[in-house]
Amino acid sequence: MCGSKSISGILLLLVLLFSSHLHAQKTKTQLQKEKQENLKKIREAEKILAETQGKRRNTLGQLSALNQRIKTQEALISSIRKEIGLLNEEIGENNNIIEALGEDLDQLKEEYASMVYAAYKASRGSDRLTFLFSAASFNQFLMRLQYMQQYGETRKKQAEQIEKVQDALSGQITIIQSRMSEKSILLAEQLKEGKSLSKLKNSQTRLVASLRKEEASLRKDLEERRTAVARLENYINDIIREEMEKARLAEKRASDASLELSNNFAENKSKLPWPVKGFVAQKFGRQNHPILKRIVLENTGIQIQTSQGEKVKSIFEGEVSMVAFVKYLGNTLLISHGDYFTVYAGLKDVFVKKGQKITTGQELGTVLTNKEGVSELKFEIRKNDKPLDPQLWLSRN
Repeated sequence: MCGSKSISGILLLLVLLFSSHLHAQKTKTQLQKEKQENLKKIREAEKILAETQGKRRNTLGQLSALNQRIKTQEALISSIRKEIGLLNEEIGENNNIIEALGEDLDQLKEEYASMVYAAYKASRGSDRLTFLFSAASFNQFLMRLQYMQQYGETRKKQAEQIEKVQDALSGQITIIQSRMSEKSILLAEQLKEGKSLSKLKNSQTRLVASLRKEEASLRKDLEERRTAVARLENYINDIIREEMEKARLAEKRASDASLELSNNFAENKSKLPWPVKGFVAQKFGRQNHPILKRIVLENTGIQIQTSQGEKVKSIFEGEVSMVAFVKYLGNTLLISHGDYFTVYAGLKDVFVKKGQKITTGQELGTVLTNKEGVSELKFEIRKNDKPLDPQLWLSRN
């Protein structure tokens, strides 16, 4: 009976080990995917940063790219730490399993030794025959014979179980050695990436100090941009008011089509594709200037910093309501999607024209790269004339 309990315990332990291993593998796969995504973002940020560093003058675009590079580096280190944490859990679980298997192996060996000793005593001289023929009846004789046969089979199974547990124990030791090796590699990787992060932060400190010496130039650029943005906002608002008035006077059929387009756009909130590859250099709403003290920036959209020559794409089907050139900002497109509008400002080339029907993902133009080597798209989403936070509408980047 004792051997049976031990065997059941081993089977349960192996089942738990298998299910734990599956969960660990799933989590490990997720972490490795996360790490690969971070490495991809690092490559993109490195490319953008290299383009902004190609000019002599330090710029806010260079600082944004460097900040993004630091952010992706921190995310990579975080994913490595998570992976190390997972390995530590696996190693701890495997140590517990090894300990439990060792205890079971000792118990099985002890039980097997008792069986062997009992069998030895029973086999001496005429003890075996005496035991059989001292039965009070033929039925009892048969029962004793059957018992001796079963006892021999149990002893054989016990020996087999010892071999199975020894194999399982050996397998666990191999696994733990492999995990320890993986952990050593990850710890070395973490140390290397940590040194890279430290260098990036030193570069960030130097760049911020350098930019603070150029306050007059930064203020001049800020005023030029604010003037250009205000001009663009007025232009966009005028066009949107015209579109709203057209919709009010339109026939019912056209209104129904516009309503359907609006509903389809709204249903895709948080799932819309990004208009261009890159990262958000300036978020929606109010935020402090990264260098100038007591200066608050107001953004009706987001600034997406990208690489030179990147193509800008429509995030949803619609119709081009405006194509305009604004000094300092470059070419701008306004696309209507029923009650919703998207704005793409900062284009070098434009591939579409006013009144043209647009499909989702259609190329609209090429992003403009300014004299400082910064390639940036100003992107907005509006419901009628109300600006919305684009990051709540676009898919997770």
